[in-house]
Amino acid sequence: MYKIYINETPLILKSASEMSALTGGNERTLVARYPGRPKFLFNYVDMLEKSKRFESVTLYADSLEQLYADFVAQYKRIEAAGGVVFNARHEVLLIYRRGYWDLPKGKLDPGETIEAAALREVQEETGLRELDLLSSLGQMYHTYREDKQRVLKCTHWFVMETTQEELTPQAEENIEQAVWWDVQDFFSAKRQVYNSIREVLQNAVAKF
Repeated sequence: MYKIYINETPLILKSASEMSALTGGNERTLVARYPGRPKFLFNYVDMLEKSKRFESVTLYADSLEQLYADFVAQYKRIEAAGGVVFNARHEVLLIYRRGYWDLPKGKLDPGETIEAAALREVQEETGLRELDLLSSLGQMYHTYREDKQRVLKCTHWFVMETTQEELTPQAEENIEQAVWWDVQDFFSAKRQVYNSIREVLQNAVAKF
């Protein structure tokens, strides 16, 4: 299964064997079989880019890998990595950038491993140096526009921990704040956070 956030709505790609007998969806969730025509995919991408009508859209096909390959063919794919960092008090590190609370992350440099990129990006964006990489959280996908090019960003996430407390937000990357938050306190109020980042945080809390 693949989950790709488009305009804050998850597009879920599945194999037919993963689907239950009830595949029709409802007024807030859309489910459809992929007939093997890339133009069909474009129609759904275009709809999601222009509307937030649905809570999720699920497309399925006999071959999940062919469905995913046809989807990726419409995008420029970028690899990135980032970290969910906890301190000794089990608080999580969040950054504030362009009106949203976010997690430190960034693109891989040529020849760089995803682990090295994740550590480097956290260090650069927050000023932390004493970091231990604990485990992988898997990948998260989201799309955006870069000029007229559609971009699919695949971010590899890792759980990290540190004993260091002082944070220095990277101003040149438009990071206004870097803050330690109690996780429950953070989720208790309505804060501007991307749905994909919210899911990464929830997965990290469940694992760490």
